[in-house]
Amino acid sequence: MITSLQNERVKLAYALQNQSKARRKEGKIVLEGGRLLRDACQQGHIPDFVLYSAKADGALLRSLPTSNLLLVSDAVMRHISSAEEPPGIVGVLPLPAARLPEKPARSLILDAVRDPGNVGTLLRTAAAAGVQAVLLAPTCADPYNPKALRGGMGAHFRLPLAALDWPQIAAYCAHAQVYLADSAGTLPYYQADWRRDWALLIGSEAHGAGDEAQRLAQTHISIPMAAQSESLNAAAAAAVILFHAGLRR
Repeated sequence: MITSLQNERVKLAYALQNQSKARRKEGKIVLEGGRLLRDACQQGHIPDFVLYSAKADGALLRSLPTSNLLLVSDAVMRHISSAEEPPGIVGVLPLPAARLPEKPARSLILDAVRDPGNVGTLLRTAAAAGVQAVLLAPTCADPYNPKALRGGMGAHFRLPLAALDWPQIAAYCAHAQVYLADSAGTLPYYQADWRRDWALLIGSEAHGAGDEAQRLAQTHISIPMAAQSESLNAAAAAAVILFHAGLRR
């Protein structure tokens, strides 16, 4: 049993949980909990190693496609875990490669979505709505932050995604109609032409879309709402539009 916080694998897992810089440098991420680990493994992402405590599910451990299973103390698991109630198992995996499809029919672009939980929820929504690629502009939160991974509920491993700069995003979406969700948009979302290839751009809840996003957008669309209503948050707005757009294909 590993009981020391100075163990090299414990130190690595802790750094990956807490530092985006460490995830980029090592090319690895941490998945916490049985559900995320199962989802990743089912999509072909195999852990380099798994740390587990006495509370871990034995059947889950036996089902994982790795023999590198390391028992740790409860104190070590609490140190590594980002959850208030540690689930008792974490896995360290290679950072998934960004493999985007060519000329997708349905794409989501995120601009300045800085809350990792919102990024995760948006990825989960996109996967459920049949989006084929998600592009994250430079000012977005790290999609592999623990909060984003929890919010995504496995969507990270079912959905092609990549962090790109704006010229790359523009080139990738050159074939598509780019719609910007904008509370001041003059075209209701249900009047847009969703039959052709499209990309939906979702901006920051606090400040809206940035200058680069504004330049890329060809059409500003809005969600009509009752008088004196507050605008929807980014995840709710994306869900309304994405599911409508998916039904129109």
